[in-house]
Amino acid sequence: MEGQAPVRRLALLIEYDGTAYGGSQYQKNAPTIQGSLERAISSLTGELNRVALAGRTDAGVHARGQVASFTTSSRHPPEVFVKAMNHHLPEDISVIAAAEVPVAFDPRRHARRRWYRYTIHNAPQRPVLRRRYAWHVPEALQLSEMQAAAAALVGRHDFAAFCQPSALGGRRTLRLVERSQVGRCGRRLLFDIEADGFLPQMVRRLVGALVDVGRGRLSIKAFEALLSEARPGTASFAAPPHGLCLMRVRYDHGLFDEETDEDIQP
Repeated sequence: MEGQAPVRRLALLIEYDGTAYGGSQYQKNAPTIQGSLERAISSLTGELNRVALAGRTDAGVHARGQVASFTTSSRHPPEVFVKAMNHHLPEDISVIAAAEVPVAFDPRRHARRRWYRYTIHNAPQRPVLRRRYAWHVPEALQLSEMQAAAAALVGRHDFAAFCQPSALGGRRTLRLVERSQVGRCGRRLLFDIEADGFLPQMVRRLVGALVDVGRGRLSIKAFEALLSEARPGTASFAAPPHGLCLMRVRYDHGLFDEETDEDIQP
């Protein structure tokens, strides 16, 4: 139609507290991050936009560096979308930055790596201020054993053991892990893992197994056997979702790298 604005694609850097949501992806019977974003965009543009997300997060999982994208005919500059969307979004979701990207940009398919962090509050008494963001494990954990087990994850491995068989759905289970480490920050243990992709509940099941290593219930050799034998669903315990956070999604062209630099530190 003559005079119609050309279609553009915008990418958004999103931060959210996932406590009140049924996950990141749209669901009919639960509030979701995607649904909230789409309503906020509609309030600004009057368009019914479908939002694509870089990573799927489960109910209760948080994000500091989720990336979303959508097409629009609106001529508002990216900074207007940031301000206006935050006006319409609930207080537990925030758009940190926006950028115009090629129309063919797909935040999931074009992502090269994703970085997740799992936080464990390792102290006798339960946390109060961090109760929504850390799994409370009261007994002392053997940090050096957990660090050795985490280091074994670096490289290309078959992670079938760390996914429920019914959730595999024909997915390939080989993943390349570029970083896997456990560190202590005061009373917190932080497990950071960065890979080219993740299976459903993979990080939470890895954490469950690492904590068993720290408790002395699982040897490092047995932990490594979960990778080498790769029997689907063998690591059956998934750590609670509220300790998990999507920290950053990395792209070849460095999208939003400057805005997420602060997240490198605990």
